[in-house]
Amino acid sequence: MQAIVMTETGGPDVLVAREVGEPRPGAGQVVIRAEAVPVLYPETKIRAGTFPAPAPLPEVFGFQAAGTVIDIGAGVDRGLLGARVVASTSGFGSYAELVAADADSVTVIPAELTIEHAAAIQMPGSVALTLMRTAAVAAGDTVLVEAAATGVGSCLTQLCAAAGVRVIGTAGGEQKARLARDNGAHEVLDHTAPDWADRLTDLLADGTVDVVFDSIGGDSLTPLLDLITPLRGRILSYGWLAGAPAQLGATDLILRGLTLTGCAGTAWLGEVARQQSAALTATAQGLLTPAIDSILPLADAARAHRMLEDRMAFGTVLLRP
Repeated sequence: MQAIVMTETGGPDVLVAREVGEPRPGAGQVVIRAEAVPVLYPETKIRAGTFPAPAPLPEVFGFQAAGTVIDIGAGVDRGLLGARVVASTSGFGSYAELVAADADSVTVIPAELTIEHAAAIQMPGSVALTLMRTAAVAAGDTVLVEAAATGVGSCLTQLCAAAGVRVIGTAGGEQKARLARDNGAHEVLDHTAPDWADRLTDLLADGTVDVVFDSIGGDSLTPLLDLITPLRGRILSYGWLAGAPAQLGATDLILRGLTLTGCAGTAWLGEVARQQSAALTATAQGLLTPAIDSILPLADAARAHRMLEDRMAFGTVLLRP
């Protein structure tokens, strides 16, 4: 079968199309015929060597795929045969025509959803739902969603708007700002502008931000600290688009009575996994709308990674084996 092998860490060209053996399901596993493989931003960091690779190289790359279950291992419910599912691998293996995954990692796709929409929404939707629960967003809050046109940012914007909160989004450039507005942001600031924090001050007038969803990291939060509600302001840091996590010290938070929750690690990922089915259900109910930028042949995996790294994608990029 055709697959994309990560030969070593480095640029997108380390993702190479090769013929490899077909996987067999072990006990407790399924094999799916992949029809849509989402290209996830954290995968670009693993490929580049910023995050550690979860398996020795070379290896078939990829963390998620959506398709149809065609084989099952011992101990797996036979009712899964023929089911349309989104599957998560234990490390590598999803950039391929056939994908083996643990049965307890698969989520059955509601009949109302296409496989492509399910593949595009499950990761950003489940992260966004977990962020919303953790932040305890309530009607009447003012929320700042950084990078509101990204996958998770778009889902957060939609969920916050539906919850009756004032949503201020940030985006890089007018096209992404338009997407953020389409998703429900009431105001959008260009976070590439050097004075964007000053513009936020003007928007708030005498008000403050109750919740900041931080996906940029770096020093992006520093000019915002005095604009966050004292004593109950919450910062949820879940991304490093700037290349490093939020650069804040305990004193920055203590003197203002703010809390910062780091949204990473094993416990956090467990919470996200528990929201996978809810993300698909929310999409089937119309609460979330997936945005698909493009569907590329599996062999174009390197091109897909370049699109994400160059911030050229306006929605999820899917690979089709």
